[in-house]
Amino acid sequence: MSLFEQQSPVGRSTATQTAAAAASTVLRRKAEGSDKNGAAAPVSQKTESRSLFADDEEAFDDDDDDDGSKANETDALIGRKSAVKQQGGWWLSNQEMLYPALLTLLSVITRFYNLGKANHVVWDEAHFGKFGAYYINGTFYHDVHPPLAKMLVGFSELLTGFDGSFTFKSGHAYPENVNYKFMRLFNAGFGMTLAPMAYFTLRNVGCSRNAALLGGLFVCFDNALCTISRFILLDAILLCFTAMSALSLSGMYRYRKQPFSAAWWMWLLATGVSLGLVTSSKWVGFLAVALVGLYTLYELYDIFGQDEVRVGSYLLHWVARGMALIAIPVAIYMACFMIHFSLLYKSGSGDAEMDSLFQANLQGNGLKNQPLDVAYGSQITLKSSVPGVGLLHSHVDTYPDGSKQQQITGYTHKDQNNDWIIKKMHGQSYGNTTETVEHIKDGDIVRLVHKHTERNLHSHAVNAHMSKRDWEVTGYGIGETYRDSNDHWRVEVVEELSSKNPERRLRTLTTRFRLRHVAQNCALRASGKSLPQWAWKQAEIVCDRRNHLDENTVWNIESHINPLLPPAKADDLKSPFLRNFVRLNAAMARSNNALVPDKDKFDSLTSAPYEWPIMRLGLRMCGWDDSKVKFWLTGNPVVWWLSTLAVIVIGPLQMLYYAVRIQRGLGDFATADEWEKHLYASYILWGGWALHYLPFYLMGRVTYLHHYFPALYFAAMYLAYLIEWNGRRLTGSSLSLACKAAIAILGCLAIANFMYFAPFTYGFDYPAKMLSGRKWVSSWNIYD
Repeated sequence: MSLFEQQSPVGRSTATQTAAAAASTVLRRKAEGSDKNGAAAPVSQKTESRSLFADDEEAFDDDDDDDGSKANETDALIGRKSAVKQQGGWWLSNQEMLYPALLTLLSVITRFYNLGKANHVVWDEAHFGKFGAYYINGTFYHDVHPPLAKMLVGFSELLTGFDGSFTFKSGHAYPENVNYKFMRLFNAGFGMTLAPMAYFTLRNVGCSRNAALLGGLFVCFDNALCTISRFILLDAILLCFTAMSALSLSGMYRYRKQPFSAAWWMWLLATGVSLGLVTSSKWVGFLAVALVGLYTLYELYDIFGQDEVRVGSYLLHWVARGMALIAIPVAIYMACFMIHFSLLYKSGSGDAEMDSLFQANLQGNGLKNQPLDVAYGSQITLKSSVPGVGLLHSHVDTYPDGSKQQQITGYTHKDQNNDWIIKKMHGQSYGNTTETVEHIKDGDIVRLVHKHTERNLHSHAVNAHMSKRDWEVTGYGIGETYRDSNDHWRVEVVEELSSKNPERRLRTLTTRFRLRHVAQNCALRASGKSLPQWAWKQAEIVCDRRNHLDENTVWNIESHINPLLPPAKADDLKSPFLRNFVRLNAAMARSNNALVPDKDKFDSLTSAPYEWPIMRLGLRMCGWDDSKVKFWLTGNPVVWWLSTLAVIVIGPLQMLYYAVRIQRGLGDFATADEWEKHLYASYILWGGWALHYLPFYLMGRVTYLHHYFPALYFAAMYLAYLIEWNGRRLTGSSLSLACKAAIAILGCLAIANFMYFAPFTYGFDYPAKMLSGRKWVSSWNIYD
């Protein structure tokens, strides 16, 4: 039967009535105590009670197909469920929602308790509180992370009536007009959601209520996850959206055999939304995209092998997933940047990371009130398209070798040595009135004269100083004194961003162009290297004789002074959103790549990925004065060490063991479906841990303990899943006394350890050495 073929309502209703009648007959016969021959058969009260409670306690059945294969079996339990409600009371009949409600209540208590104990700026509150203030002030800034989580921090500040004046300097006390308690509470609200979402995720992958409760308790009572949720940081928001993606993916798994049903669509769309939210908060959210993407590809591969699936149905599976899992996340991600740009409309500290045209549209930036079309005699500055290079610059210093002529560099700061006068070739003149002004066009040959030193921009067949394959660029001659043809450059327009420029004039801000040396046929280029100290470590500028047509050879005019020309119209200087979007993301990538550890400097806050699962190090979140409130970021040893054992040792070894036995034809599972369920659940939980943890070994950037927290979330759930899965295989049921005892004991141990390490989570204002008994590992820097 095709995946699109649904059972008719009439047929389904008939099946339901038949099953209900059958269930009623079975229950009646059991109540009468008769066997199939009509003889009395005693039934123990214990056996009867267990049969009634089993259905209420056992794991979700994820194969609720609409094809009717299990309809009779499922509906036959209606009578037993009614009996459960009568005999078990209100608790059993409402248990499905009481457990997550309990987890939510516990999360509220652990996350919201005494948030104001430290009345000073703690750790990265100095960064993210300040970024939130930028949204209040509308000031443009630059950061390595996407904007959503920071906008939410700004929203929490807005709700308090914060005016954006406090600068969130690390360790400084919060003034009375800054309601930091509510800002922390707002973030703690995101952390509060983790435990109940862990519960529902485990239920979706097939865990019983008890095992799902245990997973929720592991998450709720982990000290690290609790601590990181209690401050004005991005991590609670990131973890919330990561948990949403895991929950949504588990919902996709649960309803995978009911394609195009309402529940299937709901979870599919929820997955797309959660991916958009998590990637818009931090780029580590793309690891959740990898998790969902790999799962989706395997699911599509599995559907492809099903004989009953028609071509049209299969194509619709691709279309639905493409719309939900690609289009929706991309739309959310781009929408966050659109809001980001609209909120930050004033010139600020992040201007330099964007191009000149974007900067011109910021309030308070003087670039907009200048002439549009460039003419001979104009005073200009030339900006490289390569971020970090800055403006074409010269100064009186000369090269120590080579031609020993005046240095030409790239400089990122505003300076009079960035100013150039654009003139005609040697021996040619131009008009100097409003009637005779000559505009510069694509293909014109020009000469650039450094205003301060009067040297011409010059190149010749002398090797550059750092990039030996390219020619040196210098400042040479004084005005018309030396009429050297090596001072001539041809304008080559690459891109015009203004709407109307039929004459292809060279324009301020909107024209991207190259300057090609006429004699050497090389292009003015930022090499991407820095010159030595003799050039003040400024960017090297060369003439590229290999004709690289890349961004390094592209320039634009940033500032323009010419009293003979009218100022530009506002409509001519609009900066396209897509261009700004790409530019900012590229700048974020560069900033991320620049966050490399300094091998010559010891940083007690950083840690290596191998140290995280074993809790080798903690992290001091503030100053360590004896009388000051202190926080030490560390995990719950029960949760961390046992989950590490589960994800690194037990889980992988068991998967390998059973895979080998299945390959050899040894039957360890009653059905192939049982093994398949275990594989799917393990992929979502163990795979979520692996994809959120292992990539950090490949990253060159500096790493911190909190980078492990998304992986920990999956590891804690996988631990709870494995405990029940193995208990069920050893005892035959997740309802066995041994299984329940193991769950209860581990839950109590997790709570006890959380309470024991609570001073680190909620802060302590006495000498750290008084907590020496909690230094379980010699490398823990609890005290000096």
